[in-house]
Amino acid sequence: MQHEVQVGSNLARTCGDCSLCCTVLRVDELGKLGGVDCVHQNRRGPGCSIHPRRPGICRAYRCLWLSGGLDAGDRPDRLGAVLDVVAEGPLVRLEIRESRPGCFDRSPRLAFIAEEYRESMPVRITDVGDVLNASRAYRLLLPKGEEHRVEGDWTEIHRPGRPIQRRRLSL
Repeated sequence: MQHEVQVGSNLARTCGDCSLCCTVLRVDELGKLGGVDCVHQNRRGPGCSIHPRRPGICRAYRCLWLSGGLDAGDRPDRLGAVLDVVAEGPLVRLEIRESRPGCFDRSPRLAFIAEEYRESMPVRITDVGDVLNASRAYRLLLPKGEEHRVEGDWTEIHRPGRPIQRRRLSL
C-alpha cells in the first residue's frame, strides 16, 4: 500500500513500510475482521498484493498520520496503534486502535497524543483482541482527567481525587 498525501507545503507522506491499518481495521468488502492480517498483505515486505484493484475503502482510507495530523515520527507501526479522528453524526472523537493489548499503557507518546486531544474531543482506546465480542472492553478519555472504562454494559468512571464509580450503562 503506497498512499500519497499532500501535507501542507511539505512533501507527501507515504505508507512506506507501514501496513498496520491492513491488520487493525475491518474491511467488509474482503470479509476481513479488524485485528486479523489481511490475506492480501505482501509477506515479503510492506504493501498490498492487490494494490491496483484493492477495495474502494482501502483506496480512500487515510490514517491521522498519513493525512498530516501527527508528527513525522508518529507513523502507526512505530506507535503500535492506528489513530483516526472519527465523526459519527455530530459527535467527533479520536480513535486509538492498538495493534496489541496494552500498547497505549506502554507508550508515553500515545499518552501524550491522547492528552493533547482529550480536552477538545473524547479519546477512545480499543485493541485488536476479541473483535467479535460486542461487549469487549474499551477506554474513553474525557476532559479534566476523567476516564470511563467500559466493558459490556458496565462502566467504571475514574476522576482525579475521587473514588471510582461503577454503574450499569443505560439502554
